[in-house]
Amino acid sequence: MSRLKNRSLRYRIHLWLEPGGAGISIADWSHAALVLLIVLSVLIGVIDTVPSLHAQYGRAFYLFEVFSVAFFSLEYLLRIWSAPEHGFRGNLHPQLARLQFIISGYAIIDLLAIAPFYFDLFGYDLPLLISFRLLRFFKLGRYSPAMVSLTNAIYSERRALLGSLLILIGIVLLMASAMYAIERDAQPDKMGSIPLAMWWAIITITTVGYGDVTPITPLGQMLGGVTAVVGLIMSALPVVIVATAFEREVSQRDFLVSWHMVAHVPLFSQLDATSLSDIVNCLKSETYERGAVIVRKGDEAQAMFFIAKGSVEVELPNARITMGEGKLFGEMALIENTVRSATIRAKETCKLLSLSALDFDHLLERNKDMREVIMELIEERKQSNMQAAATNTKST
Repeated sequence: MSRLKNRSLRYRIHLWLEPGGAGISIADWSHAALVLLIVLSVLIGVIDTVPSLHAQYGRAFYLFEVFSVAFFSLEYLLRIWSAPEHGFRGNLHPQLARLQFIISGYAIIDLLAIAPFYFDLFGYDLPLLISFRLLRFFKLGRYSPAMVSLTNAIYSERRALLGSLLILIGIVLLMASAMYAIERDAQPDKMGSIPLAMWWAIITITTVGYGDVTPITPLGQMLGGVTAVVGLIMSALPVVIVATAFEREVSQRDFLVSWHMVAHVPLFSQLDATSLSDIVNCLKSETYERGAVIVRKGDEAQAMFFIAKGSVEVELPNARITMGEGKLFGEMALIENTVRSATIRAKETCKLLSLSALDFDHLLERNKDMREVIMELIEERKQSNMQAAATNTKST
């Protein structure tokens, strides 16, 4: 019994610490507190390096640093203790799961972020370690989908980026060797060896252009121009690779979110994965400000809408109904080719995914199985509504 209670506590702590671990308020509050503390800690770590501010508020900054390190140390220890509760470590021995967490990227950042304080506490004043405090900024990666997507994008294209780096190193060596051959007699102090010429090549290829080393012979200047042009091309290559991978990562994440939402709508819940993917690929994102009319009563139905974020209000004759994230509206008027039966407004700023009547008709034409399933569900809904209306009439 005690082991069960122990695991239950460990599991709850894991949910409190891991983003997306649970839909409970205490987890949301703990994540918000961690993010706020990380931001304040990094901000104070930066402004504490200003001599005038350090002289005036140094004591307060130090007390805040003590509090932050104590909090982050407790967080680090709790993450180690609750590591066996993480999904992909669930089948490992608890000690092995904890060891796997300790050597993970985020755990190393957690440790390096608090290490400078303890080194200083024991009398090891190492200037380089002070900059490690700012590694706390990367702790935000746990709570930022954008940073997670960027990390995944870089990792997925690691071979292409490594290839770009190897090409860049080769070009640096080639240009440095050529410049050494051309300029070594003209300026032996700056181009007297290939390693010296490599500094010029790196600065020129990266388009930084410090100007401390420049070719002075006509042939060397021509080679410098060629090197600068090649540098522009090479600088763009890794940027394009990362940008393309990041866009693909974000698109995949949005696709999965949309697919999950569409799959849970009763109208489409019985469709196969291929049909669901076809629907998701036709969705278009639209944003409405608070109070904006999305559909108006009496208008012709042009689209159905999924609520991806926010909420809408349906204005009925005798009531107002609120619909939240994941809900679908406007589908019946679209399918039955009738006018809108109610006005729907954005209750707050909301993001909708729309499926136009034209795209929906094309989907049904191309996919007969989808058409049959949807029509069966519509008939079932009509019969259910008729039975409910008849029951209400009898009871009245």
